[in-house]
Order: sequence, then structure tokens, then C-alpha cells
Amino acid sequence: MLYYDKSITEKLPELVNYFKSGINDANKNIGHCILFWGADIKTQCELALEIARLLNCKENSEGDCDCLNCRWVREQTHPAVKIYTRLDFKEASDKSGEDEDNGSTGKKNITISQARGIISELAVTSDYHRVYIFCDRDEDGNLLPLNKQNFQEPTANALLKTFEEPPQNTTFIFLTNDKSDIISTVVSRAQSFFVPSFIKETNSYDLVANFLNNYWNIERNEVLNFEEQLLNLADENNLTEVFEQMQSYLLNLMSTNFENKLLFNRLMRDLEYIETAKRQANLTPPMLNSVICENLAFKMILS
Repeated sequence: MLYYDKSITEKLPELVNYFKSGINDANKNIGHCILFWGADIKTQCELALEIARLLNCKENSEGDCDCLNCRWVREQTHPAVKIYTRLDFKEASDKSGEDEDNGSTGKKNITISQARGIISELAVTSDYHRVYIFCDRDEDGNLLPLNKQNFQEPTANALLKTFEEPPQNTTFIFLTNDKSDIISTVVSRAQSFFVPSFIKETNSYDLVANFLNNYWNIERNEVLNFEEQLLNLADENNLTEVFEQMQSYLLNLMSTNFENKLLFNRLMRDLEYIETAKRQANLTPPMLNSVICENLAFKMILS
């Protein structure tokens, strides 16, 4: 059991405010397919549950709201908010042989039978906003990311039309480590967000504060200077730490600029670029710092 963490609004105020603003818009201005990616699946699920709470709240949408829908979501008993994994429910035998396993024990992937069950369920009208959160978990209940093994192409394809044209008041949320772990046809239908990890939280950004100050105003012809400063930081410090501090700095900016959609989206995009660079820095064998820094600088300034 994942215990719902009320501190998600403190951990990710920028993303919570972004979705709250969209949900409170008269047209509910958020995507019906949302993809979260990053190393911390637990935090992704907490954010997904907060979105589900906001979508179903019948009162003021505040974090301390105690309406029935909010209580149900916090207790994970809401009839329209479901976490779908390969181990969610036992299913009848599929004589077509399309499913790799039947029953829950030993199942290796979300099956086509489960997909059909979701489609059938959505054919019945609901008074609630349905939120389906797709991820994986192990036999002990620990949350795991989606990938191409546990969410295979035939199952995803069975749901593509539903993802593309869902019934009214339905939102799908996918949790994964990296967008490349999900088939491209699903990614193309989803609004993607990098969710930073709180497994090992980094709040400091003293190394990079001056370097990143108003970096979005840097002219394109100054990209080489930006690259040189980044490489100097990499040469003088641990590269992964530099990237983690850059992410902390951008998250701090996002928390105070969520109403500035243009800047917020720029910061969100650059968070993804930094996460990719951080992965490159930890490859075996590692990429050269100069190559990583060049790629990152050009993406952040020129893209």
C-alpha cells in the first residue's frame, strides 16, 4: 500500500499549482493523458493522486479539504481513482492466448484482458472524474515504473483509441523512469512532465545560482560562453551534483513562476534536458564531460 502523502504540495508546489490552475480553469485546461517520468515513482504517484483529488473535490480544492471525495482519494478507496498494475486483479482465462499470464501471481505485464476490462468499464457512465494511474509493482506492493516489458505494445495498442478519445471526465496518468521506456504512440498522446526525485533530496544550489541567474535571457550568440561556464563548474565539482543543483534552482524558480506559462514551460523543458545530462554522466563507461556540457548548453540556450 502506498500511503498518501499530504506533503506533495510542499515537495512539488510548482507542479501542484500548475495542475490546480488548469483544473480550476473553466475548461479544465489539462491533458487527458499525462506522463510523469523520473527516478522517484512514489512521488510521481503522490502527484497523480493529488491531481485525482483536485479533479474530484466538491468543495474548495484546498489541501486540507475533508469532503468525501478528498477523503476517498487520500485513503485510496475512491471508486473512480484506480492504480492499474499487472498485479491489480485476477482475470478470466483468455483463450486467444494473447495474454502472457492469467491470475495475478507471476504475471509479467499488464494484459490485453485488463485493457479490455478498462474499455468496458469506461463504457458505463460515472458521476466522478475517473483517473487511471498506470505503473507497476512487485509482490510486496512496492511501486515500480512502467516499461516496454510490463506495458507491452499489444496492450498499449488496444488502449490507444481510448487514450486518444477518452470518455468525458477521464484522465490517464503513466508513471515511468524515462519517456523512452514507453512506446512512442503512447508518449505522443500524452503531456509529459519530468518529476524530480525526493529519494535523495537536494535543496542547495549555491554552486549554480550565479551561473543560472536569468539564463533564459542569454542571447543565442552567447551559447559558447554559457557552455564554457558550465564546463568550468563540471571540472571543479562533481558533475552529478552540479546537475542536481541546477534542477533545484529551476524548481525554486518554478514555484514562484507557475502563472508565467511561457517561463514555466521553459523551465520544465530544461529540467528534462538536465535529467538527460545527469543520466549521461552516470553511464558506464561515462561520456566525456565536455560532450555532456556542450549538448546541454546548446539545448538550454538554442532550443
